[in-house]
Amino acid sequence: MKTILPIIALFLIFSCKTTQPTATDDEAAIRSILAQQQKAWSENDIEGFMSGYWKSEELTYYSGGKITKGWQTTLANYKRNYPTAKETGTLNFEIANITKINADAYWVMGSYFLSREAGDANGTFMIVFKRINGEWKIIGDSSC
Repeated sequence: MKTILPIIALFLIFSCKTTQPTATDDEAAIRSILAQQQKAWSENDIEGFMSGYWKSEELTYYSGGKITKGWQTTLANYKRNYPTAKETGTLNFEIANITKINADAYWVMGSYFLSREAGDANGTFMIVFKRINGEWKIIGDSSC
């Protein structure tokens, strides 16, 4: 009995160990969010697209030479600049790289392509994802 107790204790310790997400898991989660954003945008669902962003006044967006702050401000800007499906069109991302900053943050660089009735558009982006309360959210976006 004396030898069984330490074995049981070791078994319990190792079986209760929680696994941390790997970089591969993190990248897959980030790619999934970007895929959901492409789908929502292409369905003219701007609020669905915005679900990938941190719903905070600290969200930072940089484009056209100016910085804006806040989730609500970013949503309003998107709705003003892309009011109908004619302007949103179909969105496709091409991811150049996903780079780990630390255990809870990554930056993503890539290109976007809009095929739309109002005229095609494309450009580049760099976004920063942060794990907040166990969920990946975009906390910073620079697009041009």
